[in-house]
Amino acid sequence: MQSPSTLCVASASTQPVEHGWAYLPVDLLESIIALSGSFRDLLAFAATCRSWRAAFSSYPSKSSFCAKFPPLLAQFNVRVQGPDLPSNNGRHELYTCKVIDPMNKNVALRCQIPLEIYQDTHFIGTSYGQLICYCVGYCLLVDVFSGAEVSAPRLPFNHNFDGRYFSGTLTAPLASPNSHLLVCTVNSLFDWSVGSKSWSKLQLPNACIIQIVEFKGQFIAMDDCCNIYTLQLSPQLGLQKVTTELAEYSLAHVDSWLVVCGDMLLMVRVHPYLSVVKCIPYHLDISTNPAKWVEVKQLDDWALFVGGDVRSQPFSCTSPERWGGSSKRLYYAGRHSFVLHGLGDELDPSSGYEYKRNSFSELQPLWVYPSMFYSDIQ
Repeated sequence: MQSPSTLCVASASTQPVEHGWAYLPVDLLESIIALSGSFRDLLAFAATCRSWRAAFSSYPSKSSFCAKFPPLLAQFNVRVQGPDLPSNNGRHELYTCKVIDPMNKNVALRCQIPLEIYQDTHFIGTSYGQLICYCVGYCLLVDVFSGAEVSAPRLPFNHNFDGRYFSGTLTAPLASPNSHLLVCTVNSLFDWSVGSKSWSKLQLPNACIIQIVEFKGQFIAMDDCCNIYTLQLSPQLGLQKVTTELAEYSLAHVDSWLVVCGDMLLMVRVHPYLSVVKCIPYHLDISTNPAKWVEVKQLDDWALFVGGDVRSQPFSCTSPERWGGSSKRLYYAGRHSFVLHGLGDELDPSSGYEYKRNSFSELQPLWVYPSMFYSDIQ
């Protein structure tokens, strides 16, 4: 008879032993994910092998990284030159998409937007890592980093496209069961429940909705006159105006946009001031009746990020010093890199005057978080 110890060794020897980085236990892989210091680290982790990507996909709080790290700056149709590139009239160059990480500006990443997206569609928004485009009656959602495309049903209208009054946003990531695509035109708001076969429509008599954000579980819309509304999706699409006051109403016609900043809903108003860009944030105080926009003199421990196209999504990030950034600054998505402007009373004469927001026919540089970081949001 064999001894118990011999039996144990013999039994163990019959089991296959898996070695290598691909077979690390899931709890160890999740601890590595939690210690990642940048989006570049996370993207590299997910690209290592199938098991590591699966561990990242199942990580329970990926969206928390969107508050920890700054968004990425995506630049489209960037000209790259080099001797090994195809020749164009004697110049060896190509046009590509480049991504800049503010945490490491010297390392360029790439995104996978097909060239026909620039040539054949109109940009109308960004949301949850997706470009939202319009072409001949249809909306197309394109993942900025993978290039994956999702097409919505034909929109139920026949009027000509007018890029000045046309914008789109998602209410949740595409894979979420409650994801809706909202498209705003001159006097209408269209709603597509992702995966369904039709749109619902809300007629807007005297408003053009230019932005929709989610704040504390509720959707807030702003029109081109800076009026604020709450938006409901069910049981039917609807808008309810919120009565607000703004002390400095003389600024009503300057560039204004909404951004969620922690537990604050901010309206940022931008106008020229002594040859620099002055960005004034206002916090919506709902403790009064009517609600009131209150100027924020010092936006401590926060940085804001905004692109040149009014339909691109703005972002906020807390404690930017953790990754080498600066608090109380607006990061503007420029053509060559990002440009910093002061917020509130923090005027920055050294920043220059590069700031322009409009509805453009060509795709402009914008800030984006990869869609893979939103997959835990339902």
